[in-house]
Amino acid sequence: MRTSDLFQETYTSLSANKARSGLTMLGIVIGIASVIAMVAIGNGAQASIESSIQSLGSNLIQVLPGAQRSFGGGANQSRGSAKSLTLLDVEAIERIPNIAAVAPEVNGRYQVIAKGTNTNTSVVGVTGSYPSVRNSSIDQGIFITDIQAKNGAKVAVLGPTVVADLFAEGSDPIGQSIRINGQLFTVIGTTVAKGGTGFGSQDDMVFIPLATAQRYLSGDEYVTNISVQATTADAMTQLQADVMTLLLARHKIADGAPADFNILNQNDIISTASSI
Repeated sequence: MRTSDLFQETYTSLSANKARSGLTMLGIVIGIASVIAMVAIGNGAQASIESSIQSLGSNLIQVLPGAQRSFGGGANQSRGSAKSLTLLDVEAIERIPNIAAVAPEVNGRYQVIAKGTNTNTSVVGVTGSYPSVRNSSIDQGIFITDIQAKNGAKVAVLGPTVVADLFAEGSDPIGQSIRINGQLFTVIGTTVAKGGTGFGSQDDMVFIPLATAQRYLSGDEYVTNISVQATTADAMTQLQADVMTLLLARHKIADGAPADFNILNQNDIISTASSI
């Protein structure tokens, strides 16, 4: 049978059953379009998650207080809620090789008041290394300095969402006063918008000096998070092991005993999120 005869027979069959042929082609088109759409959505979601994680900083290892929650075990302290990390731990970590910077934090949620308006937001006590470690940039004014972080100055840097919530649209908050936990702070800067993420919006934050947060908010000497930035992505695995060994020795935790801290590797988080 010639090729032309095949085409002729096919055309005749399709013409004789137009409804069935049309529905078949429609099903094929919908099926292909569905597959393309699902792949596109999956790739977009993966890219969005990776971008969100990377926006928190690059080559990061997060050290959090609290024993790791076990499956089927007893009730352990949840990550971040315990108190086991101090600035002495931070100083020891800074001496480990392959570290670009270390940024300790004290964070919590508080009511922030300004000119009769208020908002409930994250208040983070930081040092001068925070912007470089967490990829944050200043829009107006200046960021917290290391001197202010040590001396406990009552100054604050606002994220763009907080600026919009507390002050009139388009107003300049620099030099304005806000109250956090009953304490008066002077606004010295605002950060560039980074957008909200599934890991908490960095635009909806107020940054204050670390010592100030410890003195007036947490009321103790502990930190709630230590961000450790490796010099390169290849150095992260070794750096994580070095930090683990150091803190186990400092906290006098024997081999096999549960640690009173957790270490999260950013590469592992990205890999897990991408797989999902």
